[in-house]
Amino acid sequence: MTSRKLISLVSGVLILAVLSPILLSVYFAHRNAEEVFHEELAEFADHAMYRTGKVIDQAVAAVDEINLVNDNSCSKAHTDAMHRIALKYRYVQEVMFQDNNHILCTSLVPYGDSTLIGRPDRIGPNGFNAWYTTPPAPGFKRKMVYIGKLPHLALIDPMSFIDILPFGKYTLNIAMVGLGQNLLIASNSHYVPDEWRIPLALGLDEFQTDDDFYIIRRDNDLGLAMITWASREPMNGVWYEQLFIWLPIGLVISLAAGIFLISILRRLLSPRNRLMDAIKNHEISVVYQPIVHLQSGESVGAEALIRWQQQDGSMLNPDAFIPLAEQTGLVTQLTEQVIELIFIELGEWLCQHPDHHISVNLGVRDIRSLHILEVIQPYLVRYSVKPGQIAFEITERGFADPKITAPIVAQYRQAGHAIYIDDFGTGYSSLSYLQDLDVDILKIDKSFVDALEYKNVTPHIIEMANALGILMVAEGIETPRQATWLREQGVQYGQGWLFSKALAKDEFIQWVESYRAKVAK
Repeated sequence: MTSRKLISLVSGVLILAVLSPILLSVYFAHRNAEEVFHEELAEFADHAMYRTGKVIDQAVAAVDEINLVNDNSCSKAHTDAMHRIALKYRYVQEVMFQDNNHILCTSLVPYGDSTLIGRPDRIGPNGFNAWYTTPPAPGFKRKMVYIGKLPHLALIDPMSFIDILPFGKYTLNIAMVGLGQNLLIASNSHYVPDEWRIPLALGLDEFQTDDDFYIIRRDNDLGLAMITWASREPMNGVWYEQLFIWLPIGLVISLAAGIFLISILRRLLSPRNRLMDAIKNHEISVVYQPIVHLQSGESVGAEALIRWQQQDGSMLNPDAFIPLAEQTGLVTQLTEQVIELIFIELGEWLCQHPDHHISVNLGVRDIRSLHILEVIQPYLVRYSVKPGQIAFEITERGFADPKITAPIVAQYRQAGHAIYIDDFGTGYSSLSYLQDLDVDILKIDKSFVDALEYKNVTPHIIEMANALGILMVAEGIETPRQATWLREQGVQYGQGWLFSKALAKDEFIQWVESYRAKVAK
């Protein structure tokens, strides 16, 4: 994956990394509040079902115990036994004796006239039945629950099933419903909404409306269901409390992730990584600055100049990034790519024009080994190009350590490549330094060409180069006067805007043909 793609990826991840912990903290705060709300409501319903089981168990135990008494005559001994058993079981309000669905006597009072209890609302297992009706007591209007097995019944207050307190912070409501006819038996609320009827019939365990949340617990053996519900509004307060816990955690994680990813972005956006990415993506291109023979006016070749295309389409000059390549150790990779481009673009053309050459700039690191010489050899063979058609330009700084560079440069020359000394006189060297350099061609820097009309060292450079038998190329020639003066001084070659600007491959080939025709005239 390239640095550009990594930058896009990391940028996207950065946005997610910053926003996600905050959004997740809000989500977890809300979910945690809902879970607390849901757990309290479910626990309340489960507790009610547990209480219901205990109440019914006591009613069944009371009935089983009184049925063991052989006296069913409503005598004093019989009613005393019923009264004793009613007192024994906490949730049993009264024990009754019935015959043929008529209540004849109870643990509290004897009945002068028998009372019809009617058909049971629930026929249960093991001969036990349940009724939900008003007791036969004068002035008593509230319905009660009867649990019975012939010939006795246990009277239960329906509120015993739901008389429990919630332990949480919410106001919870509960209702007990008979499953047979969806009959509302008891509730701790004065108002019981009807929203539970359809979900109960559909077998849902929980549901919610715009205002309330419902939990349903069923016991099919008992034929009962517990419905608990609570308003959702108090949950928002708990949500805010949870938010105070989760949001700081999300902010800390978000800050840490942001700092970490920004550090990665900075590394990816570093100039070195951008240049490395440009090399991998082949964003590096080459243009060719024509070189002409000043005496004959004929084209003899070109200097390959490197360019770096930016994302906006503009080209970056090498002065802006070659020093970076030198500092970061990428200059050799750049040189390899330039050589590859030269042969891809002009390999066949050079084979067909053996009188032309291309000069390539080498970095300081390049001339400390024979690596570039090894790189170029296969290209020369593949395209049938003579070694002399590829020259190498080296700056004065490249010769700073002659003990290392001199043997290597000598092998480049032995392989047939001409060596240029580039930008001579602009560095730390003196004129006497020239006679110690093992080079073929000296390039006169544009700054000296621009100052020809002034008194300068250019004539002395030319004189020494001629005396040493070193050929010269003058850079940056822009006027005929400069070209004439240089030619009269014995400078052999020149390049500059007077002849042509740096050209792309096709433009350069076309220029050579047109310039040759122009000179021929």
